[in-house]
Amino acid sequence: MSAESAAASRLGILGGTFDPPHYGHLVLAENARVQLALDQVLFVLAGQPPHKPDRPITSVHHRLAMLQAAIEDNPGFVISRVDIERPGPHYTVETLALLHTDYPKADFFFLLGSDSLSEFAHWRDANGILGQTHLAVMQRPGYNPDLSVLTAQVPSLKERLVWVDAPHLDLASTDLRRRVSQRLPMRYLVPPRVEEYVRGHGLYLGEGG
Repeated sequence: MSAESAAASRLGILGGTFDPPHYGHLVLAENARVQLALDQVLFVLAGQPPHKPDRPITSVHHRLAMLQAAIEDNPGFVISRVDIERPGPHYTVETLALLHTDYPKADFFFLLGSDSLSEFAHWRDANGILGQTHLAVMQRPGYNPDLSVLTAQVPSLKERLVWVDAPHLDLASTDLRRRVSQRLPMRYLVPPRVEEYVRGHGLYLGEGG
C-alpha cells in the first residue's frame, strides 16, 4: 500500500465482475468522485460473486486487463485485488472489513444503483455493511426504492445514505457480451482500449444471444 493510498481520507468503492467494464461503470465512478469529493475510487474486481454462482465468468486475468485498460487515463481510479486474492464467495461485509485493514483512516462510500438499493435489506449483514461505509446511490429509471420500508428493515440506512446525480447510461455487461457474440459494434459503449482487448483476445464470441 502506497503512502498516498494510506493517507486518502474519502474512498469510493465500486465492486463488480466488470465483464466487460463499460462507460456506465466509469460515469458512476467519476460523478461520485467529484460530487462526494473522493480522493480515489477503488474498483473492486470480483472473483466469483455469490449472486452469480452458475454463470461462467471470464477468467480474472482478462477482466483485470480490461479494467486496467478502462481506467488507466484517470488518476483518481485504482484497482483493488482484495476479492481476487482469496477464495470465494465474497460478501460485501467481508470485503469492506479487509479494505478497512488496508485503508484504516478512510471514510468509505460504497457505490451502487437504486436497483441494488431495492434489495439491500436482503444482503448478508446489511447492518454490518452500514457500520463500515456510506451507501452512495445513483438513481436508475424504473427503480424507486421505498425508503420508509428500507429504513424500517435497516434503520441505520437513514444516516448512511447519500445520492449521486449521474447521467443514466442504459448499459449492461450482459448485453455487451451478447453484442460481441452477434458481431455488433461496441464502439462508444466501452473505452476504445477495452474494445481492442475484447477483439484481440476473441472474448465473448461463443456466447449465445
